[in-house]
Amino acid sequence: MRYRPLGPSGLFVSELCLGTMTFGGDEGIWGQIGRLDQQEADELVKAALDAGINFIDTANVYAEGRSESILGQSLRNLGVARDDVVVATKVFGAVGTGPNQRGASRRHILSACQTSLSRLGLDHIDLYQIHGFDPKTPIAETLEALDTLVRHGHVRYIGLSNWAAWQVVKAVGIAEARKLAPLLSLQAYYTLIGRDLEREIVPMLKAEGLGLMVWSPLAGGYLSGKYQRDAAGGLTGADGRRATFDFPPVNVERGEAALAVMRRLAETRKVTVAQIALAWLLHQEVVTTVIIGAKRADQLADNIAATQVSLDADELLALDAATRLPAEYPGWMLERQGTIRA
Repeated sequence: MRYRPLGPSGLFVSELCLGTMTFGGDEGIWGQIGRLDQQEADELVKAALDAGINFIDTANVYAEGRSESILGQSLRNLGVARDDVVVATKVFGAVGTGPNQRGASRRHILSACQTSLSRLGLDHIDLYQIHGFDPKTPIAETLEALDTLVRHGHVRYIGLSNWAAWQVVKAVGIAEARKLAPLLSLQAYYTLIGRDLEREIVPMLKAEGLGLMVWSPLAGGYLSGKYQRDAAGGLTGADGRRATFDFPPVNVERGEAALAVMRRLAETRKVTVAQIALAWLLHQEVVTTVIIGAKRADQLADNIAATQVSLDADELLALDAATRLPAEYPGWMLERQGTIRA
């Protein structure tokens, strides 16, 4: 397991991060994603820590707060020293029916942080992230609320999730101008068949020096290789998460082209298709850590083994050729005009 600094900080996190969205699900969407109870969660957390993972991600909306509670109890059950683990959680989603029980307002952020700390049973959160962009709250208000939490010691570092490039850059600029706590990272969707962030977000992250936490690196299980395209253009073999929760969106035609290359490489290397998908992400310069979630210990072990898969230049080229984004303006014009300064 390798460790990398998270954005412009001295905080080192493991290249794989344990995601806990499968903890505590009951009815509805969370039950479809995962129903791990306390004992099952304890086993996964222990396996992750034993493998060298020091970074665990959750959110206050996962399983309506039960994910945070189960994670906190796991750390206590396992006797994990506080300084041995980096705990990240998020705020934004609805946690009640009222209009102020959601979003990124100062009121909601400060209230939600205290609730998350209580559930986790911790005195501070290492990385507190805004889970989505709130069009109704000024960015400055959000950043000032986060700065308050940092100054009070409830939060050590702050980050964002699912923001557009222009929104992130605006937030970075406001934080710098007002001398607020700096943003360290963006949590975003990125896979071999979901490379959209390479258009605007990846260049922005490199320019600003921010870290990237990747969520759903297997595209909701699609890149495990167990699904096949049927005659109607749908998926067969959907006995996993996508059978009941078809997310994130997948372009099946592009996906099949990618999987053909991935299966060939996996067979040659005697590894799984999922390990090829994860290894490709770990080879991307912009990626700080890849969030892996699991329902079973064998799934987690398979994902962790991806850290031992080193893809060579030809393999990376083959994967890139099968999944490269089509040219889009202004990207193709910037590339063309940029040659005069090469």
